[in-house]
Amino acid sequence: MPNPNPLPSPLDRLRVPVVAAPMFLVSTPDLVVACCRAGVVGSFPALNLRTTQDLDAWCSAIEDRLEPDDAPWAVNLIVHSSNARIRDDLAVLARHRAPIVITSLGAVTEVVDAVHAWGGLVLHDVTNLKHARKAAEAGVDGLILVSAGAGGHAGTVSPFALMAEVRPWFDGLVLLAGGLSTGADVAAARAMGADLAYLGTRFIATAESGASEAYKAMLVEAGSGDIVHTPSVSTIPANFLRASLEAAGYDLTASPDVDLAHLTAPTDADAKAWRDIWSAGHGVAAIHDLPTVGELVARLAAEYEDARARL
Repeated sequence: MPNPNPLPSPLDRLRVPVVAAPMFLVSTPDLVVACCRAGVVGSFPALNLRTTQDLDAWCSAIEDRLEPDDAPWAVNLIVHSSNARIRDDLAVLARHRAPIVITSLGAVTEVVDAVHAWGGLVLHDVTNLKHARKAAEAGVDGLILVSAGAGGHAGTVSPFALMAEVRPWFDGLVLLAGGLSTGADVAAARAMGADLAYLGTRFIATAESGASEAYKAMLVEAGSGDIVHTPSVSTIPANFLRASLEAAGYDLTASPDVDLAHLTAPTDADAKAWRDIWSAGHGVAAIHDLPTVGELVARLAAEYEDARARL
């Protein structure tokens, strides 16, 4: 397995090789800014905002609060024909020269070229080898391997298998997602050949996240057995906290037909569902407290260095 790549600018100024994943309704400007100031990539989904104008305002608010030496920020774009906002949202990101764009549900060369035109990096999330090859052909700078155990919309392939299928032929950046919560996990991902670790659930359980206090408390109490992988919420299979599903009366045996339009153009009902039904990954097994982002990143850095010394 090849060694991880030297990280390109602006990723070369990270304190720990970590990206805090974009999370629907949870990633806010406060969380993004706290991550960047602490030394990891902070990100948010463009569809957290109801309009392109709101997206513009969030980008400005984040930029205004960051210093040149802070870690870079990123925005997640759904790149699929059912997302009517893609062109307008991309134009906003071009005006702000967003350092990193995370694309999902379609790797499109035109989008990659547009981001490269202003000097940004494109990272694309994939759950299998087929989609990884398509994204590589589109010219993305990095692949996010969303493996089994990731929170929210996740794949079902073991991180070991997915890394073994992708790293030998892909020369770009590789990010690994799926059940990672500690600095030792980050070191393990690097040892497997990843350049960066992609953590979502661990950053929900922080003081700055937009999750409710009840959501955060449930994360602290949960173990890996409390995570359910089901398509019942958004029609796309995803990992959720069992207790939140049961409280909402969801039928966990339901298997609706996959409908990408339902995912990429969320309705008011969808937003309400994701407020009341809480996503999480297997990484809850290592979550026992609710630190500030600064405290968490300092802990990740110490654990990472300790693990590297033991490898």
